Amino acid sequence: MKPIICAAALAFATLMPLGAAQAESWYEPQRGTQERRDLMDALRPHAWWTLGQPVQFVVNDLRVSGERAFASVSPQRPGGGAIDPAQTPAAARDPYFAEDMWDVDMQAVLMKSGNVWVVVDHTFGATDAWWANPEHCAEWYNVIRDACQY
Repeated sequence: MKPIICAAALAFATLMPLGAAQAESWYEPQRGTQERRDLMDALRPHAWWTLGQPVQFVVNDLRVSGERAFASVSPQRPGGGAIDPAQTPAAARDPYFAEDMWDVDMQAVLMKSGNVWVVVDHTFGATDAWWANPEHCAEWYNVIRDACQY
């Protein structure tokens, strides 16, 4: 029985550094970099469709790991103007849009395709961590691991 326990302890200890390395495997692209601009440019058409133009983003959380990224941003009008959900294209298409919104914050998971970042999934005004579903946690774990504690 002792050899099995020792082998299990050794295997666990061997995996610990790997887990620690994975826990720090994302980075935030710095302001002014092309990568950050590319990520924001990938989000922008979705924000325009939902909230109307023009839109600027206040970045709350931006994480990149390899060809995967996670973004949590607060859209606003240029100069810091608030966006009224009731006065958006989404509200014009669906009157319940504004009623269901807590805010207009946007979260998205992105994937790099060649040299272009593509939004794979996104939402506005989320009231829960929708991105922490098993599918997203499996593919985007390095950038959303703190939400994947289920």
